[in-house]
Amino acid sequence: MTVSVLVVDDQELMRMGLAMVLGAQDDLEVVGDAADGASALAAVARLRPDVVLMDVRMPGIDGVTATARITADFPDVRVVVMTTFDLDEHALGALRAGASGFLLKDTPPEDLVSAIRSVAAGDAVVSPRVTRRLLGNLIAEPPAEPRPSPEIDSLTDREREVLLLIAAGRSNAEIAAELVLSEATVKTHVGRVLAKLGLRDRVQAVVLAYERGLVRPGS
Repeated sequence: MTVSVLVVDDQELMRMGLAMVLGAQDDLEVVGDAADGASALAAVARLRPDVVLMDVRMPGIDGVTATARITADFPDVRVVVMTTFDLDEHALGALRAGASGFLLKDTPPEDLVSAIRSVAAGDAVVSPRVTRRLLGNLIAEPPAEPRPSPEIDSLTDREREVLLLIAAGRSNAEIAAELVLSEATVKTHVGRVLAKLGLRDRVQAVVLAYERGLVRPGS
């Protein structure tokens, strides 16, 4: 199956470079590009790509706003945001807006290709540990006590354990080892957690856990 990709960046050279890297892969096809958020929204409506590679900082409609609109209007389209700095507060905004993760602009080509494939398959594009480091630095004042949440209260004890381990940066294999479960069982629990909380992927689960005070930076 070929994965269609829309490249969005306000720098023409960056768009060309990304298109060259992705277009060299047999299973990836760059179906278009855009220089700003408004053009990106129009292109998504017209082309319906599988994945949008989205710059964060652009004139006019920025990447965060564009991401929020795309994920709301086209839930099957996955968005990966790109940023220059790994502690860019805009990246956190994009994750909250529904992006499936973020990449740094100096990401090696092979990692970029792998990330696009992972997102197209429904996974998060960044490891939970990278996301946790981002959140630990950007959420300066998490709530002192866990905030009440009907959705979180709906989780079983086991599902809550799994959520906390996701937020702690554990992979499915690590969660399975810690809880003495099979990876298949852990995957099922993760799916149920995401469904009950109305989340797209593990990245948003980490964001939610931090915002609700279930985990704290450095914990």
